[in-house]
Amino acid sequence: MATLPLSIAIQACCLNCGITESSKLTATNGFRHRDKAMHGFVKLDAERKLVFREVVQNFNENLPRDHNLKVYAKSQVSVEPMEQRFSTGTETEEIDKVSTYLFRTEIGDVVNVFVRKRNAKYTVNIEVPSSHLSSNDRRLVLRWGMYRADSSCFVPLDFKSSTPNDTTTTLETPLIQTSSGRFTLELEFEAKQIPFYFSFILTSPADANVSDMEIRSHRKTNFCVPVGFGRGYPGPLGLTFSNDGPMNFAIFSRNAESVALCLYDNTTAEKPALELDLDPYVNRSGDIWHVSFGSAWSFVSYGYKFKGNLLLTNKNNFDEGHVLLDPYAKVIAKSIPNNHGTGLKYLGRLCEEPAFDWAGDVRPDLSMEKLVVYRLNVTRFTEHKSSQLPTNIGGSFSGLTEKLEHFKDLGVNAVLLEPIFPFDEQKGPYFPRHFFSPMDCFGPSRGPVSAVNSMKEMVRKFHANGIEVLLEVVFTHTAEGEALQGIDISSYYHVNEVEDLEARNALNCNYPIVQQLVLDSLRYWVTEFHVDGFFFINASSLLQGFNGEYLSRPPLVEAIAFDPLLSKTKIIADYWDPHGMAPKETRFPHWKRWAEVNTKFCNDVRNFLRGKGLLSDLATRLCGSGDIFSDGRGPAFAFNFISRNSGLPLVDLVSFSGVELASELSWNCGEEGPTNKTAVLERRLKQIRNFLFILFVSLGVPVLNMGDECGQSTGGSPAYSDRKAFDWNALETGFATQTTQFIAFLSSFRKRRSDLLQKRNFLKEENIGWYESDQTPPRWEDPSCKFLAMRLKADEDEVNQPGDESSHSWGDLFVAFSAADHSETVVLPPPLEGMGWRRLVDTALPFPGFFSTDGEPVVEQMVGLFAYDMKSHSCALFEARSL
Repeated sequence: MATLPLSIAIQACCLNCGITESSKLTATNGFRHRDKAMHGFVKLDAERKLVFREVVQNFNENLPRDHNLKVYAKSQVSVEPMEQRFSTGTETEEIDKVSTYLFRTEIGDVVNVFVRKRNAKYTVNIEVPSSHLSSNDRRLVLRWGMYRADSSCFVPLDFKSSTPNDTTTTLETPLIQTSSGRFTLELEFEAKQIPFYFSFILTSPADANVSDMEIRSHRKTNFCVPVGFGRGYPGPLGLTFSNDGPMNFAIFSRNAESVALCLYDNTTAEKPALELDLDPYVNRSGDIWHVSFGSAWSFVSYGYKFKGNLLLTNKNNFDEGHVLLDPYAKVIAKSIPNNHGTGLKYLGRLCEEPAFDWAGDVRPDLSMEKLVVYRLNVTRFTEHKSSQLPTNIGGSFSGLTEKLEHFKDLGVNAVLLEPIFPFDEQKGPYFPRHFFSPMDCFGPSRGPVSAVNSMKEMVRKFHANGIEVLLEVVFTHTAEGEALQGIDISSYYHVNEVEDLEARNALNCNYPIVQQLVLDSLRYWVTEFHVDGFFFINASSLLQGFNGEYLSRPPLVEAIAFDPLLSKTKIIADYWDPHGMAPKETRFPHWKRWAEVNTKFCNDVRNFLRGKGLLSDLATRLCGSGDIFSDGRGPAFAFNFISRNSGLPLVDLVSFSGVELASELSWNCGEEGPTNKTAVLERRLKQIRNFLFILFVSLGVPVLNMGDECGQSTGGSPAYSDRKAFDWNALETGFATQTTQFIAFLSSFRKRRSDLLQKRNFLKEENIGWYESDQTPPRWEDPSCKFLAMRLKADEDEVNQPGDESSHSWGDLFVAFSAADHSETVVLPPPLEGMGWRRLVDTALPFPGFFSTDGEPVVEQMVGLFAYDMKSHSCALFEARSL
């Protein structure tokens, strides 16, 4: 017979017990005095009644006498060091383990209680020294009861007030005195009765010479021990499974006065099958509440109830009766109607995370300057019937996998997913309820396990094709209601009337427990889902302290920067605020690790192309935004975009510019909204090309937005809610054909000329030149100037040699940008000896000739003079090549 481990010591603790109102168990009790059998079996209908709360009539025949007593109140009894011992050798056939509790009594003696699991049953053995008794009467009786705790059902302990008509009872059992003088009693319980608290006091028999003797703990409370469950461990937080089967639950709440674990045996049940208060003396370590159970139960999901005056604020209408989701639950599912009438609520599933075989998965580990990012919404990307995917695949992670070729056709090597955490379905994905699992609607079967497995499969497939997976994450606020508010609102949230932070459910990100939650969540997504990076939405709020003040060294931002597990992931600060607030201009502390979404790039490029920007602003963005990223980082830390999932999409930027859209910096190109005018349509098409062109020839990381490649419109609405599902039929239009091919060309060109366009560091001053159309220096601060040209000079040791064109080399680049409403004759600088200029892009030309890999040679008009006619509102790209 295999042996079990040696004794394991468990920390000293105290116990209390209460009563539950929600047990569906039917109890069958048997108890015995050591070897002298004394059996009393009784069946109790405990449905929605207190365990042992009704009088058990047939116990009268088996017990010496029956007392009608008040049920035991919540107690706080002292317990000396408790040990949990494991038997060895053949003893394991009978006893699995023993938990020992040592109570101090009012007079300083010790009462020993042993809780054993013997095969499928549990025994409680009490040992009491005889020094408690007088020499006149050496008898002792145990008054006891079984309770599962619901702190709202605690009643005071008052034996004196019991009356014959009182329906609350406890049981009374005599102890047996051994030859050594100690008193003992052993009670046996069926496994199906667990878990419960066993609460008792010691008293003298009714016919004893010493009347009304009661022995209690030194706190003058009941003795109380847990049966069928353990103290548990404070870490890790959430639900964890040990190798030998037991489940450990751990959750943070500093201000809760009581915490109840609620277990459900049916996913559709409105009320838990079992509700058990966690004893603050046994099941609490610091601010962590914890408990452990065996795994052989039929419960399928769990949640928690929290009570305490400090959990409430003046603006928090939280109901203490709500069952809340474990913030660290890894597998969650909608089950029962929530308390706000807005759909189903979430509970944690009592199951281990599904196993997944990551064998062969290799992260692309692309350097940031090499990235071309495509932002998308998982549901909207493939839910439209035009995707021609089965209904269970459309709108899911599996749908992204099916459309992987679209990303490859565009030349994209990173996809950025809008938030996939469970969220408020009325407000959208930027209002999360949870941080450790994907929304179940993203799975093919719309279930939690399906979502987890399909996301992992999607990530593995993308990695195999050289594409990284980035996530937008929101850690600055949550949805209203049942997120973290009821667990401990004053620890998790800003509740100090700071601006409007409280009204916005703003998380107190730099509070230690919130910081730990964020770090644990990020690590989880990296280790379990192999995610390659994160965009932190509303990042300026990550800098706020406890009272809303801005910190120069916010602990969370610094911890993320130096976390060893996150060291190889991309971490990007995005200042967009889902609440519609204007992004706050702030210097983000980066420790040379944090990149940033470059909002200034978007604004300055939009201003230039509508004819209202300064040349100096455009030049700054083209060169990698040195005003932001020259502080020890570089242009690779700038994530540039023209349009995003909020605000106007690309086609609407050139179609709508009403007064209400002033903040969008858009231009309708001559007529508002849809039009049939050829001149306006041609101008709009050129502007769309110009936006994409500038995005790809600028230093930094280009970020494309879903639907822009096929001209999807919101009808001029900047609202996120007006974004539509991706229409795959639109990819067949002439506009989409030329736009997708142009994006693919630009992606390929950036990669081919990485020496100039994919720089981790800024260009040297001698490697860049700036010109007006006649080769004179630009008038940087003149708002009337609407033309700018730049020459990017390749280092001689960085000249690329293409494998299929070994007889040619690539030299300098000359790039021209015109926002003028008239044509310009552009004078190109003379190329290096033995080279000539070739025009690769002219956004004013018709498709398919407006871009070309081979290019068209620029004719030398006279010795050393190269000139090119550019039309209004256009951009052009020239490359020097060997003749």
